[in-house]
Amino acid sequence: MATEIETLNAAFAIGDRAKLVAGQGGLPKIQIATASASAEIYLHGAHITSWIPSGAKEIIFVSESSLWKDGRAIRGGIPVCFPWFRAKMDDPAAPAHGFVRTKSWMLESLSANGDSTQVILATESDESTRHWWPYDFHLELRIAVGAQLALELIASNTGTSPFQFEEALHTYHHVGDVRQTSITGLNGVSFLDNRRGNRENIQDGDVILIDATDDAYLNTVNSLTIDDRVLQRRIQVDKQNSKTTIVWNPWDSGAKALADLGDHEWTQMLCVEASNILGSAVMLKPGEEHRMAVTISVIE
Repeated sequence: MATEIETLNAAFAIGDRAKLVAGQGGLPKIQIATASASAEIYLHGAHITSWIPSGAKEIIFVSESSLWKDGRAIRGGIPVCFPWFRAKMDDPAAPAHGFVRTKSWMLESLSANGDSTQVILATESDESTRHWWPYDFHLELRIAVGAQLALELIASNTGTSPFQFEEALHTYHHVGDVRQTSITGLNGVSFLDNRRGNRENIQDGDVILIDATDDAYLNTVNSLTIDDRVLQRRIQVDKQNSKTTIVWNPWDSGAKALADLGDHEWTQMLCVEASNILGSAVMLKPGEEHRMAVTISVIE
């Protein structure tokens, strides 16, 4: 692994500003430190596990019980879900949320632009992905780390057949206590409650979690704000080309069922996810591409 990290640093490192180091489990990660922000990004799953803008506390939640192994998902951070979300409808044995979050991605570029540091990571179809999904694709995640965290997921159809896919940037936001946190920007929006057979409801006022929650908000492109009364801050989430938003927290009962999440850690996390799932799944013809973007900002 050290040889791989040395090779990557020789090609991509930007002094002490951005470099590759051995992360948890020996997995290579990009470590970024500038005056505007620090961040950590694993090549495993193109997974952002930390973002701390200057003057703020950690924005991203990662479980202390997370498994840091090839072929296993990191619990927390910002997983990339593709080409399906949740379970694969026609194959319950397939990996949940797709296969790219447990796959090692290629580092394409690392660059600096003022106070912002840009990272481009990519992955594509191969024998392992065709085992679960027969289509040819190229996936690119562009990340800009600075006073804001900006992500753009670009999916391309590189094959000869059209395909449909679901996608999500499954962001785990770190909060002081989810029971003292609310989300504004979804009032009046229809949502499907996955815990109750995808029963449709209409959101009335701010989203306030009082129990295990797994809701998909439909046909919404609104900016959202997470109001954290314990940490006394607001996190703003802006998205583009994303028609659904997922809100998820397993609560105490769900946390106990997850081996890679501490029994009490559920209070410190809130997933608010830019996505295109269910009826908003994306259809791509050969040669076409689709871009979905999200920008996260802190409002103290």
